[in-house]
Amino acid sequence: MPIHAYRRIGVLMGGLSSERELSLRTGEAVYAALVERGLDAVKIFVDRDLDLALRAERVDVAFLALHGRYGEDGCVQGLLELLGIPYTGSSVLSSALAMDKLKAKELFRQHNLPTPPYYVHRRGEGSAREQHGTFGFPAVVKPRAEGSSLGVQKVEDEEELEAAIDEALRFDDDVLVERYVSGTEVHVALLGDRVLGAIEVAPPAGTIFDWSTRRGLGPLALIAPPRLSPERMRGVVTLAERAAEALEASGLVEIDVLVSERGNEFLLEVDTQPSLAPEGLAPKIAHAAGLDFNGLVEAMLSEARLHAGGRAGLSRVRRAHEAGRLGETAGRGMRPLATEPH
Repeated sequence: MPIHAYRRIGVLMGGLSSERELSLRTGEAVYAALVERGLDAVKIFVDRDLDLALRAERVDVAFLALHGRYGEDGCVQGLLELLGIPYTGSSVLSSALAMDKLKAKELFRQHNLPTPPYYVHRRGEGSAREQHGTFGFPAVVKPRAEGSSLGVQKVEDEEELEAAIDEALRFDDDVLVERYVSGTEVHVALLGDRVLGAIEVAPPAGTIFDWSTRRGLGPLALIAPPRLSPERMRGVVTLAERAAEALEASGLVEIDVLVSERGNEFLLEVDTQPSLAPEGLAPKIAHAAGLDFNGLVEAMLSEARLHAGGRAGLSRVRRAHEAGRLGETAGRGMRPLATEPH
């Protein structure tokens, strides 16, 4: 729907998760962009009385600037469906599946999409060392359903494994232990049916893109377009689109893909509500593709809708195949972005 058709836009920000501060930064940036466009926007600080706030402000459409539990996992999306308020981003089901790393990986495997080997450690189910067995090191430990790399650590031995699992259990009752794959990490951004582009994230050698580097607290180089061959980039973009399709994600989606040193591609995660804060990658990808921040926000708002009434048209991958352009946009239109300390 054209954005000027909406009388009042509620920017939902804050929330109840451990990512509240990140959400506030995203929300402030989005609100400023909407106001600059001359739109009637209002900040909605999300708490347990969200339904009352939405009614009081007479919101016509919700721009979701939320991150983490209760905002990114389908909970708020479900409330908006009940209230009949269109919203940005993915549906209730897609949001929930993407947030749950275990269910997402199970879907990837069902769709024959490569993802690093893993197992699940559940609270109270025996010794971490015994369960790990011959799985090997290094490994990556992740809470099952937490965003922005909270609680994610790379471990090199059994002692580090136990400490990392204990830390991850602070966030969730289930912990994912994943085989560490050395290689190039590439983040692909999709918006609707369009591939916005991709960016390579390069933390110091031997480290991972964890909470501190995501928040700008550690050294990080960003390279756009990624240092991959055109053929490899087509493979990465195709894999990203297939991952989004498997989860039926919509709106702005950021997919993390790892290209191993042997040239194999692995899916890491799908983010259905990427950060739009200053340190976020999606705005940087859009900028490299020639789309400024205000234009990105407007494009996201134009994708807002209700999902519960039915599925909308052809799938992204099917439309791309029919248009004969699947993977063709990899690298197209992206201007070089100098290696930049983060």
